[in-house]
Amino acid sequence: MNYIRNMFYNYRVTLKGIKGFYRLYTVSGSNSLYVFHKQLRSDLEFPQDQPILFKAFGADGSVLARYALINIGSGAVDEVSIEDTIKAGITSFEYFYDVASRKSVVITFEGVSSRKVALPSLEESKGPLPIEFENGYVAFEDLPEDKRRRAPAPEGDPAPEDDEEDFDDDEDDEEDFDDEEDDEEEEEDDDREEEELVYEE
Repeated sequence: MNYIRNMFYNYRVTLKGIKGFYRLYTVSGSNSLYVFHKQLRSDLEFPQDQPILFKAFGADGSVLARYALINIGSGAVDEVSIEDTIKAGITSFEYFYDVASRKSVVITFEGVSSRKVALPSLEESKGPLPIEFENGYVAFEDLPEDKRRRAPAPEGDPAPEDDEEDFDDDEDDEEDFDDEEDDEEEEEDDDREEEELVYEE
């Protein structure tokens, strides 16, 4: 099969500021960003009726490109391969799976893989789907130290009461999904991107 001649790469998918979630993928260099997008959308149950955007960063954190369903200057996602992004020096993406609501995950290049795959393959998984974090789920490692339970209460002792209100910090969690860089530039770009991006059928 011709994909055996390609290079293969590992990418880690994370949520900003959240330790209790990640996905690790092996991706063929010949796969397009559109193929990777479709796999992420399927595995992570992202909405299918929203425009998407890959915001690409270099090692120094600078924005190198933006890839959408149509060409907005750097190429459309079905025209750009993973190998193209490696050659361009792109080390991470902020992948907006819902541009209008500015919902995103971070995709970070982790190196060359010895595993050969035809399509993006999920290798490791931690935590529930991103929608669960939006709905208020808090992973143990994301809890404040004083909210972590060390061990169950001994028999005969009353169990500590759950203080659910302490975990209802949706407003704070929303900050994890904001794009903190280039705010003024992003506002202008988002307006243009939302007008130009086409919805998938």
